[in-house]
Amino acid sequence: MSSSLENAKLWLSDSYDEETRKSVQDLIDNNPTELDDSFYRNLEFGTGGMRGIMGVGTNRLNKYTLGAATQGLANYINQQFPNKEKSVAIAFDVRHNSDKFAKTVADVLTANGIKVYLFESFRPTPELSFTVRHLGCDAGIVLTASHNPPIYNGYKVYWNDGAQIVPPQDGAIINEVNNVKVDEIKFKGNDELITIIGKEIDEVFIDACVENGSFTNEGKKDIKIVFTSIHGTAVAITPKAFEKAGFTQVHQVAEQAIPSGDFPTVKSPNPEEPEALTMAVALANEIDADVVIGTDPDADRVGVATRNNDGEIVLLNGNQMNTVLTYYLLEKWQEAGKLNGKEFIGSTIVTSDIFYDIAAKFNVDCKVGLTGFKWIADMIRQFEGVEKFIGGGEESFGFMVGDFIRDKDSVTTALLVSEIAAVQKAKGSSLYNKLTEIYVEIGKAYQEDLTNIVKPGKEGAELIAQMMVDFRANSPKELAGSAVVKVKDFQTSIEKDLVSGEEKTIDIPKSNVLIFYTADGSKVACRPSGTEPKIKYYFSVNAPISDAADYPTIQKQLMDKIALLKEDFK
Repeated sequence: MSSSLENAKLWLSDSYDEETRKSVQDLIDNNPTELDDSFYRNLEFGTGGMRGIMGVGTNRLNKYTLGAATQGLANYINQQFPNKEKSVAIAFDVRHNSDKFAKTVADVLTANGIKVYLFESFRPTPELSFTVRHLGCDAGIVLTASHNPPIYNGYKVYWNDGAQIVPPQDGAIINEVNNVKVDEIKFKGNDELITIIGKEIDEVFIDACVENGSFTNEGKKDIKIVFTSIHGTAVAITPKAFEKAGFTQVHQVAEQAIPSGDFPTVKSPNPEEPEALTMAVALANEIDADVVIGTDPDADRVGVATRNNDGEIVLLNGNQMNTVLTYYLLEKWQEAGKLNGKEFIGSTIVTSDIFYDIAAKFNVDCKVGLTGFKWIADMIRQFEGVEKFIGGGEESFGFMVGDFIRDKDSVTTALLVSEIAAVQKAKGSSLYNKLTEIYVEIGKAYQEDLTNIVKPGKEGAELIAQMMVDFRANSPKELAGSAVVKVKDFQTSIEKDLVSGEEKTIDIPKSNVLIFYTADGSKVACRPSGTEPKIKYYFSVNAPISDAADYPTIQKQLMDKIALLKEDFK
């Protein structure tokens, strides 16, 4: 607490505006718990950049933490590109203060002599990634906290390839940020260096999404789609993309087409949560729609629901959605004669191992990185000109088609998943049946689940850290009745075979992640979130399958096994 109080007192100096000083003094006088959480640490770049609760303090998103981050970034950009005109694209989502924060960030950049392309209003995150390369910018910034609760906001930094920054670059930028003193932040911007952008970028972006996410027009006029932007940015772009791609029966959830940082119709604006799609599913049942698609506030994640063989709408998990998308892309590349063994798909360490099976079937490589799409984008960067990236994603409802965007992209994904549903319907089948057909083709049915344990505040962060220490000290010997045969520790970079005792080095950047593998093929990963106060448990199990008709029975058995795994982890 003493260090928090000392940090807070620094914010009472004349370097901070009067409103900020008053708010800090109020915390000191009246709210020691909130004071401690607001000042006990500095916000850091995690898997999704810098993200936090809005308010005063070093551990909060505000004018000064954003100003320091941007001043440090500006210093770094000016060092990296000393003899050229420099530019940065900025986008923002529908959250409270996102537009104000975007202007603050723009002002700091222009005050440092850097040109800014600032979107006129909220736009999807994937459009920012696209814009960086389209306009030849040196970097990009998006103000968003993705699907976090309304009290959060965030700041993601992209480099000139349209991808989020990764080590060692992020460390170099953080060093610059940490060296910035508050009175060194240049807040007085130069509006002459700001160019407002909007519809002209939208048109080029939508054209690119349609081009990359469309292979055929078969069935597009007959498929009935319910779409919801869950009060987020997708409403500005995705309906137009559907229309341009040839879909004629797209029905929006009207109440959720209203942009709002309060996300008033949902507990969480996260399409990973079934509750977030409740209104969309209700509309789908009302109009007898074939597929439901929902996107999160910054429109990088996408959730998909479809009808099973009993006519009930079921939500696909992120692994299932990505299975269908990846398989379809590879089929289309194969049909076009474009596969020559120098292609790859991308995945992450906590995503289902089915992507290894799919890659083997089509004779392409499956590259796996840490959680977060910046690592898949980094694969593209590393292998550019050597291997071609086809598509890839992670279990958290993110997917990327090709490399024209270097981040999760719900717009192109929505078009592609709708096309697959349309093609399947034209055959008298369904998206659901496509998934079960893929399982039969590779001979294994997979099932995954995710459990989040939320532990807010400083005490929560300490508790989560201790949980990971305890897992390392006392690793489980058996899970759901099957012996643990392998453990991967990404913090020590060691993979250990518990049967032979053999150890291997993991050639992936270090991260606080543990993965346990059992003799029967089950996989459980544990990791603290990089952007929220929670620890995540990822469960993946599989079983042989030879007949699609057996899938409902096998799926129930796999869910029962996951329930046993959860019991073992309490």
